[in-house]
Amino acid sequence: MNLAVRDIRHNFSRFAFTTVGIGLLLMVVMGMAGIYRGLIFEATLLVDRIGADLWVVQGNTRGPFAELSRIPVNLEDRVRALPEVIRARRFVNHSIQREHHGKPLRLMVQGLAWPDDKGEWVSLVAGRPLGQAHFEMVADRSLGLALGEQVTFGKDVYRVVGLTTGMSGIAGDGLAFFTVSDAMAIQFDTPSEAIRLERAARLARTGNQDFGRAQPLLLERAGGASSGISELPQPQVSAILVSLNPSADVNKIISTLSTWSDVTVYTAQQQRDLLLSGTVDKSRRQLGLFSVLLIIISTIIIALIMYTLTLDKIHDIALLKLIGARNRVIVSLILQQALIMGAFGYGLAWWLGQYLFPYFPRRVMLETPDLIKLAMITVLISMLASLLGIWKAMRVEPNTVLA
Repeated sequence: MNLAVRDIRHNFSRFAFTTVGIGLLLMVVMGMAGIYRGLIFEATLLVDRIGADLWVVQGNTRGPFAELSRIPVNLEDRVRALPEVIRARRFVNHSIQREHHGKPLRLMVQGLAWPDDKGEWVSLVAGRPLGQAHFEMVADRSLGLALGEQVTFGKDVYRVVGLTTGMSGIAGDGLAFFTVSDAMAIQFDTPSEAIRLERAARLARTGNQDFGRAQPLLLERAGGASSGISELPQPQVSAILVSLNPSADVNKIISTLSTWSDVTVYTAQQQRDLLLSGTVDKSRRQLGLFSVLLIIISTIIIALIMYTLTLDKIHDIALLKLIGARNRVIVSLILQQALIMGAFGYGLAWWLGQYLFPYFPRRVMLETPDLIKLAMITVLISMLASLLGIWKAMRVEPNTVLA
């Protein structure tokens, strides 16, 4: 019979409790790696799915995900006039939190350039894409909204016409798709009293000027809607998404856009790299640090348990040496126990993770390369942890059994 297995049976309760503890620690390490993969997926989801070749953003900024970007709507027409550009779309993206049925509802608003973009690229599990210019939305299932449900944002009521799944933003909030005009209406919604006060303030400022007193028509316009005053800027969008002809020279288009001093242009890959090197980078380093600490703790726990088990069988080890057993037999005994403990702990971590990770508030994505890497690390720490027990066993003298 294998000596390692026999000794485990003899100290089964201690071995079992230690294996459970190691399994829970490895599950947390596994979960942290999965959360990091989930962060990357959520951060780059829109960039990958929306299918734009170039992102035109406000000059000297890093794009709508890294920082605030504001560009005029008519930039879309300027970009569309360039040769080899087959499609230019307005991009609006922002997070909001409202109260719905007495509970907080937090979501990321994504504007679609309807009717050019009705959201056909969004994977629907129920319903249909947007069918009209206003008052319809496609929501992710994580938001808890039902098909056909009506939700109030600002002064308007929107009906859920489609449901998707697995669509979340960089902060983990579920995505809701609106037309660009509706997304901008939600973003720049202002309470009625604030609008009234702003109009009164404009009327007072104009009335205090000579040209305001001399031209009553100006006073009337100053107290009207902002859209009727040409001097006031219109609401702006976050970016313009550009799709090029497959045969187009991308570098030439970028060179042309780079001469426009009011904008900055990025390729889809550059926008993706900015997301990963900025927003996700600190989370990656923090999760990595915690993972290293947990691996060190797991190594120490296994080492202490193996040392304790070695102390419990000092008499048996001395007897083995007395009857002529080679050192490799004793080393194999301790090493096998450590490896079995690590293997069962890893298996328990994977099994528990399959049931628990889907309930985590953030997406956890377990990928095969990460699982293989963690399995190799588990084997390594098990071997390192066994060294303390092996060191103690090698110091045992055969005549100890006669004491």
